[in-house]
Amino acid sequence: MKDDEPEDTGSTLPRRQLGRLLREAREATGMSLEEAARLMEWGKSTLSRLERGKSERVRIRDVIGLCELFGTDEEKTAAIRELAEQAPVRSWWRSYGDVIAARFNTYLGLEAGASELAIFQPLIVPGILQTTDYARTLDRQYFSRDTDEELDRRVGIRMQRQHIITRQRQPVQLSVVLHESVLRTTVGSRQIMAGQLRHIADLSTRDNIQVRILPFRAGFPAGIVVSQFIIMSFPKDSRGKPVEPTVVFAESFTGDVYLEETGDVRRCRETFRTLQRATLDDRPSRDLMREIAREHDSER
Repeated sequence: MKDDEPEDTGSTLPRRQLGRLLREAREATGMSLEEAARLMEWGKSTLSRLERGKSERVRIRDVIGLCELFGTDEEKTAAIRELAEQAPVRSWWRSYGDVIAARFNTYLGLEAGASELAIFQPLIVPGILQTTDYARTLDRQYFSRDTDEELDRRVGIRMQRQHIITRQRQPVQLSVVLHESVLRTTVGSRQIMAGQLRHIADLSTRDNIQVRILPFRAGFPAGIVVSQFIIMSFPKDSRGKPVEPTVVFAESFTGDVYLEETGDVRRCRETFRTLQRATLDDRPSRDLMREIAREHDSER
């Protein structure tokens, strides 16, 4: 991870996500920025700043007016309004009970635009590395009321996410630290786990993907229990400024938190490096994954 990149783009995550949704809604209609601004009786710069997340004040009635102009459906309008109502702060908490969590995934938009991902996961295989069988097993338990067709769509989305690390043109740089418990916790069956671990081991042979295992014997390298987190870094524009500031995403069963403050990002990077220093090297990590895959096979 790079420490010398400028972190501040002059906006906050809720504002940037609001702008992205509005821009996508406008573009879906084929309407130009100038045309939309004229119909709203605004100057072009006013709408441009809103779409770039640069507006200091966001009025709910203006946002609703844009939704009506673009013909967004009820679900997307609710998500847009929810974002507009968020305070423009650098640390943003989002409860799983709200409309965005239920119907709109902010994380996916950030992940798709990232150039680097650093993931620490102590409990479960990250979605971007999951096999179809592993993902379906988890979703069948969590979304127990879903039909098979709905489950297939959920799993399909997760599989599509993996394209960013396997594509030939500018794949995302992925660094993952997995605790050994992730490898030994059975999800679904021994057969599913064996296939999952071989899948990760195979992916880790790619030049842009590094997966290292934090073994049980490493104890607590940071001196405390560290929950899962993801550091997302973004490409730079023609002026050498990142299109998004680095964002740290942390998830729990009660909600998500997004951190952008320089101090928070720095601490997470330092913690990731501390954990990484305690891991097995690339090849031993791959060997351990394949060894445990064989153990899963033998105990079926």
